[in-house]
Amino acid sequence: MRILRQFTAAVLAFALSACAMATKVVLGKLGQVTEPTRIYRRASANSQVCYRVRAFEYIVIKPAPEGWFKVLLQNGTYGYVKSDAVAKLPYEVTINQPSSRNYELPYRGTTRTMPSNASAEAAEYALKFVGTPYVWGGTDPNKGIDCSGLVQKMFGLVGEHLPRTAAEQALVGSPVRRLEDLKPGDRLYFWDAKRGMIGHTGIYLGGGYFVHSSRGHNGVNTDYLGQRKWLNILVAARRS
Repeated sequence: MRILRQFTAAVLAFALSACAMATKVVLGKLGQVTEPTRIYRRASANSQVCYRVRAFEYIVIKPAPEGWFKVLLQNGTYGYVKSDAVAKLPYEVTINQPSSRNYELPYRGTTRTMPSNASAEAAEYALKFVGTPYVWGGTDPNKGIDCSGLVQKMFGLVGEHLPRTAAEQALVGSPVRRLEDLKPGDRLYFWDAKRGMIGHTGIYLGGGYFVHSSRGHNGVNTDYLGQRKWLNILVAARRS
């Protein structure tokens, strides 16, 4: 993960590739770092340091406990910066939230449901493991895990026992047939053209983002579903 280093990058990271626009969304206030400083995981100087940011860089900030600002990161999560190192500028950072495509997805298989809040908890749990290395066949969210292992493990934590592979998992649950109907905790499944089967999976977080264990990211990270590379291979979404 890398902190947003330019205001324009912050805006583009939240834009879908589609052109249709709908609701304006406020991301936060524009801030400028006044001295080299650190971005922390939590609002404490004793917590893990995520990033080091240079003086005069622009960041997107939101209110936080006294003495801190929340900082919007490129993957859609937040870190924390000491407020005395940031000048809060009188500008809101906004985007136009694109309307979702009228996009139907194919499904087969069994149907099984569980409380939606449990699925959302699974998504939140997954964010705790951002940075865990990608390991093919891995099932340890602390040491190394692959995409389907992450989904299986996170849903297991909330009492949902899923099959091991992405292709098998895609047969379990209720179908979500349109992008605009996605909710946090829905499972996403992507086509692997080389193998001719579903070969990748992640968990929808809301706001267009999903979390997954990706070889391309070298581990657990988040991505924006609206990127064409993901929309072109998205073939199923399931709600547990």
